[in-house]
Parts: sequence; structure tokens; C-alpha cells
Amino acid sequence: MKIWDKIVEGVTRLANGESFGSLLGLTSPPADDGAHPGLRQIAFTIGVIALGAKMAGVDGEVSENEVAAFRDFFQVPPGEERNVERFFNLAKRDVAGFETYARQLAALFPDAPEILENVLEGLFSIAKADGPIDVAEAAYLAEVSSIFGLSSARFERAKAAALGVVECEPCTILGIDPLATDEQIRDAWLRQVKANHPDRLMAQGLPEEAITMANRKLALINDAYDRLRRERGLVPA
Repeated sequence: MKIWDKIVEGVTRLANGESFGSLLGLTSPPADDGAHPGLRQIAFTIGVIALGAKMAGVDGEVSENEVAAFRDFFQVPPGEERNVERFFNLAKRDVAGFETYARQLAALFPDAPEILENVLEGLFSIAKADGPIDVAEAAYLAEVSSIFGLSSARFERAKAAALGVVECEPCTILGIDPLATDEQIRDAWLRQVKANHPDRLMAQGLPEEAITMANRKLALINDAYDRLRRERGLVPA
């Protein structure tokens, strides 16, 4: 069964009263994920949709801008928009707390924090879609980051990537000090490129939506590196 066929099946089961959390549990990949191709992709997709829906509803109402922001960051496949929208609306009404889904995603990628960072960046984008991030939204983002086990540097980088409101945005994105040497900047750039390269994520069996997130982050990383090089006169402005 194709991934999105499984998602559609999930929509039907939710509409019939089954809990969202039970779906997530059923799609949890076993230790030997290689023997069950697609389970990690399904669990990732369900978890991200759930967290996005919970993020949009954390301030009490889900705005059209927040839904549009989710579609933009998740890059819904052509022809699947209606199914994702139905899943999104059902997930935001699910009684299970967002912590359930955050823990699921954290368990999926214990050694790939860059993937979780990309998800957090998307949640920041949803939070800002209807105006300044409020106290409830900020608390949600901080708690998700904590459950993901992300460092403060990764939290700030996800925030900067989505909001662009730091003194040295390129430095934050690359995870370096503004006084870093040229060599340190290059080393940081290479580390980020390696960690976020789409080929690496594809090898982990992630869905196209996760690869799209990685491509977007990679473009941001390359842009940050180019901006710092221009500022330092290492390349023509």
C-alpha cells in the first residue's frame, strides 16, 4: 500500500471515531525498520501533520493563514490536498496531547536531530502565520523542542530560519559565533551541508515531504554561508 493510501485509510478510521494516537502507535516502526519499508515514512507523516495541527490550534483558533503555512512547509503532494486537510482538521480535535506526537517523532530519529530541527522550523512558520507568536505558542514550541532533545543552538537556528529576527542570522543558521574565523565558518557550513543533504535523508527512508524540508534548509545554509563570505570580502559582493 502506498504511503498516501495509508494516510487516506487513517482519515477514514479517524472519521469513524478511532483515536489519532492509536493510529500513530500502529505505525510505529519496529527496531528492524528495514523489514517493514514505509512504516517510518507513514509514522513521520502522521506525526508531522498532528504537530502542525496542534500548533495551529494552540491559541484557540485555527486561521486560514496557519493552514496555508502548514501546506507550504509540508509541501503536500499534488492531488492529496483534500486528504491532508481532512487529516489536519481531525488531528487538531484529537484528545491526545501534542507531547504524544513529539515523543513519537523523537523516537523515530534519535540520531538525526537535523530532521527534528526542520520540523520545529515548520512549526515556527505556522505559529507566525497569524501574527506575532504569543505566550501559548512560544511555550508549545519550547516544549516540543525539549521533547525532541534539541540543543538551544538548534532551537535558535530553527527560529532564525523561520522568523529571521536575530542580530547575525547567518551565524545562527550555521551555528557559529560572529567572531568565528573564516576556516571555522567553512567547517560549520560543511557540517550543516552533510547533515542536511537530501541523499542522507533518502537513505533513511523518509518521505518526499521530509526531503523537501531538507532541500529548503540546505538552500538556507548555502545562502547564509554566501552572505558571510560576501560580508568578509571572500567573494565579490
